[in-house]
Amino acid sequence: MSDLTNFLLSFVFNLVVAIALVRFIYYPTTHSKRYVLTFLAFNSVIFFVLHFMNSIEISLGVGFGLFAIFTILRYRTDPLPVREMTYLFIIAALPVMNTASSDSTNWPQLIVANLAILLLMFILEKGWGFKYDASKRIVYEKIELIRPDRMDELIADLADRTGLKIKRVSVGKINFLKDTAELTFYYEGGSPDNWNGHDQPVIIAYSSADLDD
Repeated sequence: MSDLTNFLLSFVFNLVVAIALVRFIYYPTTHSKRYVLTFLAFNSVIFFVLHFMNSIEISLGVGFGLFAIFTILRYRTDPLPVREMTYLFIIAALPVMNTASSDSTNWPQLIVANLAILLLMFILEKGWGFKYDASKRIVYEKIELIRPDRMDELIADLADRTGLKIKRVSVGKINFLKDTAELTFYYEGGSPDNWNGHDQPVIIAYSSADLDD
């Protein structure tokens, strides 16, 4: 097998695994296209860089150093949520592992390893054998209900507004000037499809009186 053929075969294999991970495991769970470009671009670029670094016989340690830089990279203006950071780590690790395909004897192990990663992520995303409590952060205006002795009323009010079976609520920042508080509520099951997965508060609950001001 020529070097060019092996290079193309390795790249296509790596890209197919990355697309399978993003399109068929990540996207159906989050329904967000926000990081698809980042994931696939990182995966491809890291593969190319590591392949050519290996071709000029640069130390593998340098490759792992580059891999580490990419995996800790965070955008200051838009921090990645924990789920997306996990996927970014896997997406960056795949080309580091798959560049070993330059040795034809490693193909069986690489195929098994990639399939194992896809299977593991699929199982974890489906929640088979696990029971998750999803959470959402909101800005809440009924500040009088955040008292410990009125927690049942607070949970009942949030359950009535959201239609979710809320298990518990934690109180974050309180703004006494605006009479609002940041709450995190935990509920059974996955996140509703029409709510995004941002860590920042995505629901602002105001009374009708506030809208009249």
